[in-house]
Amino acid sequence: MTEAARSARWRAVAVLVLGACTIAFSPILVRLTTTGPAAAAAWRLGLALPFLVPLAARGGGIAPPSRLALVAGVMFALDLGFWHYGVKYTSVGVATLLSNLAPVVVTAFAWIVLKQRPRPAFLLALALALAGVGLIAAQRRGAPGLDPPLGDLFSVTTALWYALYMLAIAQARRRETASALMLWSSAVGLPLVLAAALLLGEQILPATPAGWLACLGLGLVHVGGQGAIAWAMGRLPAAVASVVVLVQPVLAAFLGWLLFHEAMTALQMLGAVVVLVGVVLAQRAAVPPPLSPGSGPAG
Repeated sequence: MTEAARSARWRAVAVLVLGACTIAFSPILVRLTTTGPAAAAAWRLGLALPFLVPLAARGGGIAPPSRLALVAGVMFALDLGFWHYGVKYTSVGVATLLSNLAPVVVTAFAWIVLKQRPRPAFLLALALALAGVGLIAAQRRGAPGLDPPLGDLFSVTTALWYALYMLAIAQARRRETASALMLWSSAVGLPLVLAAALLLGEQILPATPAGWLACLGLGLVHVGGQGAIAWAMGRLPAAVASVVVLVQPVLAAFLGWLLFHEAMTALQMLGAVVVLVGVVLAQRAAVPPPLSPGSGPAG
């Protein structure tokens, strides 16, 4: 590797770490919005659109959304809605960690549905990830959250929706730019999460100035964090990127402990480590890798 190539790779790693750290603030901001979970998702997407429109226009023009872009928008709306409710009912760290099981789901989908048989190591990775989830869910007495089992269920389901979102993006990226897909997935998802918030009778408007700032922060995190991850993952090997982005649930768990006093038990921390190892192994065992350069972590 030449000096220039090595420098470019480290620059991509730095941008990827910055993007993952930025995304880690998403669940914290969701808690601070003083709105309902689905309403927070609507503010996140709505406030991101003014930034995404010029990015998409500069990246190749704004064409009508494709069928895959529409599917990606629906899946992304479900992803955000379920994840934000997970953040509401369980701890920030657990909600973010469980939602990052998406790569395992993607690889399993590619194996079962697309007949892309993974290496035998994937079975070990799947077993480790599920065992880690079991450890996290096993000890719930005294765990932080309004309803930890329900929050865990929402968060695990998030991984399914985000996996389907990634599969749609992976196919759409063959013909469309990442900025255009971010724009249309956000534009399609916005009315869906807003309708869900209204149907569920959620608080729509932030109740405090700090809540308004948190909503704006969600929009900026959506554009800056996801954009940085998409840019960096197109310039790094998937095996490297899959490990680096796992800084997100680690930092989110630390922030949850620091700001909301959501300490994890020793058993939960062991489960978290086992889940992270399972996710890394699942990424490495994927043949061929189902993730596209434009995909990133949940949130």
